[in-house]
Amino acid sequence: MLQHDDYQPLDKVGLSKALGIHSSERRLIRDALDALERDGVIVRIRKDRYVLPQTAQLVTGRIEFHRNGSAHVISERREDGDVFVAAENSDTALHGDRVVVRLDERARERREGSVIRIVDRGTQRIVGTLQRSEKFFYVVPDDARMPHDIYVEATPAARLGYKVVVRLDEWKSRHANPEGTIVEVLGPAGAPGVDMLAILRKHDLPERFPDAVLAEADRIDDKIDEEEIARREDCREFEIVTIDPDDAKDFDDAIHVERTAHGWQLQVHIADVSHYVAPGNELDREAAVRGNSTYLVDRVIPMLPERLSNGICSLKPQVDRLTFAAFIEFDSAGKPTRSRFARAVIRSAHRFTYKEAFAALQRTPKSPLDKRLHTAWELASLLRKNRFAAGSLELDFPEVKVRLDDEGNAERIERIENDISHQLIEEFMLAANEAVAQVLTHRTIPTVYRVHEKPAPDRLREFREIAATHGVRIGNPELRSELQKALRAVRGQPEEFSVKLALLRRLMRARYDTQPLGHYGLAKGNYTHFTSPIRRYADLIVHRSLAFALRGPDAKPQHLRSLGQIAEHISKTERTSSEAESESVRLKKMEFFERQVTSRKPMEFRAVITEVRVFGVIVELPDAGQSGVIRVSSLGDEFFQFDQARQSFVSRRGRKRYTLGDELTVIVARVDRYKGQIDFAPVA
Repeated sequence: MLQHDDYQPLDKVGLSKALGIHSSERRLIRDALDALERDGVIVRIRKDRYVLPQTAQLVTGRIEFHRNGSAHVISERREDGDVFVAAENSDTALHGDRVVVRLDERARERREGSVIRIVDRGTQRIVGTLQRSEKFFYVVPDDARMPHDIYVEATPAARLGYKVVVRLDEWKSRHANPEGTIVEVLGPAGAPGVDMLAILRKHDLPERFPDAVLAEADRIDDKIDEEEIARREDCREFEIVTIDPDDAKDFDDAIHVERTAHGWQLQVHIADVSHYVAPGNELDREAAVRGNSTYLVDRVIPMLPERLSNGICSLKPQVDRLTFAAFIEFDSAGKPTRSRFARAVIRSAHRFTYKEAFAALQRTPKSPLDKRLHTAWELASLLRKNRFAAGSLELDFPEVKVRLDDEGNAERIERIENDISHQLIEEFMLAANEAVAQVLTHRTIPTVYRVHEKPAPDRLREFREIAATHGVRIGNPELRSELQKALRAVRGQPEEFSVKLALLRRLMRARYDTQPLGHYGLAKGNYTHFTSPIRRYADLIVHRSLAFALRGPDAKPQHLRSLGQIAEHISKTERTSSEAESESVRLKKMEFFERQVTSRKPMEFRAVITEVRVFGVIVELPDAGQSGVIRVSSLGDEFFQFDQARQSFVSRRGRKRYTLGDELTVIVARVDRYKGQIDFAPVA
């Protein structure tokens, strides 16, 4: 009816009458309309009348704000693309809200629109710092994407400068500040631990497991039943190893590689979490809610209780552990020729840290385990070469970890390179994920896939323009080869970070879906997540799907219902965790650099000039993964002139020059925690 050309917008009553539905059954159409609206199939306009989105130039989706107040609405209909919303057109929407946007037909450069309705709030509580004006108490939100301060009434426990949690009242007009009620006082803004507690509250992350979940975990036997071992493929005689970070406690993947007459055989063993976590039990329900583990600077918020994650499911050396295994054979060119899967039992022979594995790979093998590690790298390096030859984009950034002292203060910053020890594990996990996705697709077993869709052409053209400002010329940006050529051109150059980040920001966000839509960044047609069921619920679902695939051609997973909703939910929890993790690192970095400002012996940092602007130069600290600005006034005692053509600042007498790509030594001059900005000054 709604798609007919002569349809006039009707409300629920009007639709019921038009469809001949008796008033006693109108609850059914009401529920149906609510469900269709939630799914974005229909939208409500004036006086609660229903229309199809496309007929009224409307788009429904989640709104994501930027620091400058503008936003993008991520459409629920993927084919519609994103919609830009200027700050003045966002109405009373908040970051994460589900909104309806009316498209602006006059916009030519990009899809633009205005928020006309908020379907549901993604944010009900705001974390911020309590302040006071002459007449009012107000809270300054921690999140710079929140456009206004929030008026509140003071409480005895809340003092000026304290971090608090505010429950928002209904906000009706953007021209007036929102109001709210203080529901929790976290403590003084600068007190140890309050910053991390604020992140937990802001992202609604749990601090502990419910008692029922812990009780169920405690009932799991630490010993593996011999009958269960007898049902599995026994791989305990193989020299299987794990390779993980120094501080890891949950080892959920292990590998074994050996040469064959025709190439290699790879074994990837993954902790069999699905053996212990049954669909619908307390552990499963809590894991589904959490969606994944979250790794903040000072703590881990695990998806599963420690008894499983660090205990019976962790593939520790010299103990029997249950696994789900992928056995993949490769020919001498590194092409997969055959794969099979089985539930297995292993006894890991050794636990390598990444540093230990890297050292072993850099030297002549000293032991049988060293030799096996070298054999593994032979295969992994070939897989990596093949992957990039197939069009995979190299967008990895070095990981930066903030190390804390015993009191939780930022003590030092450590850069962790994506060296060959990391690449070895990465390639084998990618191979296993792809092999599992292929068998599930072939068997049409319902599951969740890891998808990364092709970016919109206009976003790629935007990247081409940005790359050009860094001197990188790109032909047709829709060709993978052109993007790869650009990434190769900046490798090891000062502009590498800026160019890679610009491309990353214009790609679609990876997510979970029930359809194998492929992975653009990895250049894979079928891809899923199989290798980390201790920390990702998606992997646990995939394990269950694979278990059904092993039961025979007629087996179908009856328990895997509402996978679409699950995929959407775990995509959201992943985004939440990613934001929380990044925020915790950013806050502790700010704290570290702030201490340098007041230090009697401030640290000196290696910096590279990545941009030259009229107000100063933008620098990147490669060893700290931090960018900042050196303002013109800090360049030196002489007068400096901006030379746009040569991308440099030159002193009046020409004795001193700061140019794009220059490397210099700097100290911290100023830190603005709220804005996340750092000013540096060159060391004379």
